[in-house]
Amino acid sequence: MNDEPVVLCDIDARGVATVTINRPRVNNAYNGEVVDALLDGALALGANPDVRLVVIRGNGRHFQAGADLKWLKAVSALSVEENIEVSRRTTNAIRYLDECPKPTLALVHGGCFGGGTGIAAACDIVIASEDAVFSIAEARWGVMAGPIFPQLNAAMGAHNVRRYAQTCERFDAAEAREMGFVHEVCPTGGLDAAAAPVIAAILSNGPQAVTTTKALIRDMAGLDVDAAAAESLARGHAAKRLSGEASEGLTSFAEKREAAWYPGAAS
Repeated sequence: MNDEPVVLCDIDARGVATVTINRPRVNNAYNGEVVDALLDGALALGANPDVRLVVIRGNGRHFQAGADLKWLKAVSALSVEENIEVSRRTTNAIRYLDECPKPTLALVHGGCFGGGTGIAAACDIVIASEDAVFSIAEARWGVMAGPIFPQLNAAMGAHNVRRYAQTCERFDAAEAREMGFVHEVCPTGGLDAAAAPVIAAILSNGPQAVTTTKALIRDMAGLDVDAAAAESLARGHAAKRLSGEASEGLTSFAEKREAAWYPGAAS
């Protein structure tokens, strides 16, 4: 049994906070514990005067493989209000990471699926290694990615989101770079070397000037998600998870079969 926290956080002497998603045995798939840790961590690090920069990465073979579908299936058996609260916290985890007053840097390797794409999209800077693979995969299982659409639209453009959120196709690091989702692609295993000059550049700048610059950019671009919009996203997310289609999708995953809507699936 692994008693380690599902999210690790280390703050070095320079004020660089490294947040590591730490469920490697399930490819860092998120559950309620991960959501809560990311939500609370985004708020705490943003308010910590000793933090200059937040780096997010994944432990093991993958950055983040989206939702833990077994957990989603268990959540769908809860009450409507409990489901809304789960979706509310999920929405706000990405929302508050997006709004974090400190600069944020995602270092992506391996799989970056579903909610993982939302985490990356919520960061100011994204560096991916050549082995990174991306997918907005929720519709494959009869659920939807509503809570992360504001960040995905901003990071890779609505036209690209319209394709990849409906097809659930995978795209590689080079394609992500072409879309503008990823700022830089480095050799596999080279994330730390690629990140070092970016981190050094940020630390060379006035902390308050960086914070003010980020806030002004976001304001001018209209990127903030207000409380009413966040609540609407959360309620829509919960409602879809409680649908019959989602039930079939999540059951098909558990039973390792194609869902009933797939052409040629056994009835």
